[in-house]
Amino acid sequence: MRTTKAVRLLAAGAALTALTLLSACDSGSEQHPKKEAQVTKAPVQPQVNRARVDVLPGMPPVEDPADIYSADRPNQLSPAVQGFPTRVYVPNTNSDTVTVIDPKTYKVIDTVRVGRQPQHVVPSWDLKTLWVNNDLGNSLTPIDPRTGKAGKPVDVHDPYNLYFTPDGKYAVVMASMDRQLVFRDAHTMKVVKAVPVSCYGVNHADFSVDGRYFIVSCEFSGEVLKVDTAKMKVVRQEKLPLHGAMPQDVKISPDGKRFYIADMMADGMWILDGDKFTRPTFLATGKGAHGLYISRDSREMYISNRGEGTISVFDFAQNRLTKKWRLPGGGSPDMGGVSSDGKVLWLSGRYNSEVYAIDTRSGTELARIKVGSGPHGLAVYPQPGRYSLGHTGIFR
Repeated sequence: MRTTKAVRLLAAGAALTALTLLSACDSGSEQHPKKEAQVTKAPVQPQVNRARVDVLPGMPPVEDPADIYSADRPNQLSPAVQGFPTRVYVPNTNSDTVTVIDPKTYKVIDTVRVGRQPQHVVPSWDLKTLWVNNDLGNSLTPIDPRTGKAGKPVDVHDPYNLYFTPDGKYAVVMASMDRQLVFRDAHTMKVVKAVPVSCYGVNHADFSVDGRYFIVSCEFSGEVLKVDTAKMKVVRQEKLPLHGAMPQDVKISPDGKRFYIADMMADGMWILDGDKFTRPTFLATGKGAHGLYISRDSREMYISNRGEGTISVFDFAQNRLTKKWRLPGGGSPDMGGVSSDGKVLWLSGRYNSEVYAIDTRSGTELARIKVGSGPHGLAVYPQPGRYSLGHTGIFR
């Protein structure tokens, strides 16, 4: 007769064996671009944890190497944003204003005058400030997310877009017309190093899981860059394999293995191995693919197809598109973000002077709100996460 302890040990062993046999991962399929890009299958996404990540010095540790968005779960707000009212901030590029929306009522509650041609509203690394990128105004306007009030603008040349290094030390200005990546002090915005680039239209970016490099899209020359974060140096540069490519938003997969790059001329997104920086594969999504947004459970990514008024839904585990939502009456869905609870996707209507609120469970349009002219990189704030990497809200 076995002892009670022995029975427990055998039962534990049997359970472990059963779990091992049950573990598996799926592969998916890809569609073809409409031009000459060559397509190969993307690697299957691993479903297992990796060893502890050796991160960029000063960067917060990676909580879950299998899911770098694990800190972005529904309503998992940092103490730094406690008490901030939930708002949607919409920069209107042609009106030189920021429209402020109450997402509970879908009503415009304020209009803030800012500098010339505001492009994006960007949460700071420490989550305490929203920076309005006044591109042609050559300034950043700070907004206090606790009060919604704008502060004194800071002189910054050609701030088309704005990111923050994962260690919180530097802001990285995407100076598109200046053809530079400008590293600045994250608080004072004083220049630390200006990095010239040979491509045209530096635009969007995202960081590797360890924060040691980031991938940048070059909108007007159809190229992508790999930049060493610590060295502040471009280490790789490649032309996308499609004539006329126009890369836009960049997002990394939850497991950190792949970067997705929306391309508004290829009508889909490129899938790139950032570590190896080899030839990317392609997945067609819809006309004018533009913005990329991760769901709160890290299972899906929403792709705004600006040229056809649709949103495609990509499933990471299945490695394929699973749904397409069409805005009733059309529209021009562009940039935005996901609500704190994960239930609503907010997108600007770039050419329609409006903002869309979309149910992430059904794809139903919940509201269509009139704003200023040329709405672009809207920010939903606050959102879950420990710190911000910039743009309209890339949180870790």
